[in-house]
Amino acid sequence: MIRAAILGGSGYTGVELLRILARHPEIEVRRVTSRQYAGRPVAAVFPSLASVCPLAFCEPRLEELVAGIDLVFAAVPHQAAMSVVPDLLAAGCRVVDLSADFRLRDALVYEAWYQEHTAPELLAEAVYGLPEIHRQAIASARLVANPGCYPTSAILGLAPLLRHRCLDPATIVVDSKSGVSGAGRAAQVATLYCEVADGFKAYKVGCHRHTPEIEQEFGGLWGEAVTVSFTPHLVPMSRGILTTIYARLDNPPADLTGLYREFYRNERFVRICEPGVFPATQHVRGSNFCDIGVHADPRTGRVVVVAAIDNLVKGAAGQAVQNANILFGLAEETGLDMVPLSP
Repeated sequence: MIRAAILGGSGYTGVELLRILARHPEIEVRRVTSRQYAGRPVAAVFPSLASVCPLAFCEPRLEELVAGIDLVFAAVPHQAAMSVVPDLLAAGCRVVDLSADFRLRDALVYEAWYQEHTAPELLAEAVYGLPEIHRQAIASARLVANPGCYPTSAILGLAPLLRHRCLDPATIVVDSKSGVSGAGRAAQVATLYCEVADGFKAYKVGCHRHTPEIEQEFGGLWGEAVTVSFTPHLVPMSRGILTTIYARLDNPPADLTGLYREFYRNERFVRICEPGVFPATQHVRGSNFCDIGVHADPRTGRVVVVAAIDNLVKGAAGQAVQNANILFGLAEETGLDMVPLSP
């Protein structure tokens, strides 16, 4: 049995990790931390976990946290993660970090979009945790940087065309819509019910912190630097991301859908839609699937790619568990074989 701890378990990602791991046959959560709720039963804070999770939240004291632990899911915000991950690794734990602190390989890029990095020596070691692209490197890692939710949908959506150089990278536009849970569980005016209900808005236009993450991975697939236009939007639903990507086609494949099916032929969690069919967030809700639909528009010469994920599962906790499965040599679908909710 793999003994796990969750550092920062009182947010939406934390409760989703607890939900998924409650039925995982090989990973047992031994500790879950929260300064705010220390001493309170997890089920008292999250009634959905009543009779499922017997644990109580504890203080994030390092020595107590890592004692007898093989794996730590770090579900704390960026900046907080970089201050503790080096100590977790030094204690012999393998770490799946769900913050942004180790996703970017270049410390200067990180500091341009976030703040000063206090553990830059780990950036070269950390593996970007998108299994469909970096599976081999993940398997031997100590530290996996779990991808952001928007980048997960964008990278999976465009990877086949980038790898096969079927488009003009200077024309890529990524347009994403997210449910409100992507903003986290902490109270803030912008995500109050009256601020979100019956509305639909773009935010952080041209300056969203997931932009360099998308560009880094697009560049890796293309083989040289790629710059993208990325615009996120907030929609009045609790969870889910729908990303639509546009680019001008170069050397278009004869069978666009066939290209995607071949690229993802062995991927359990990527589902390619039939030609003319496009994904919807309600069809992946509660699951670790990424659904992708593609269309070549002969009138404009552009490709349109639509990808849908649950931002809390494939965009966060589910992908973290998928990465943990790879780290410990388990079948990737272990604990993740849930069917999407419908309706």
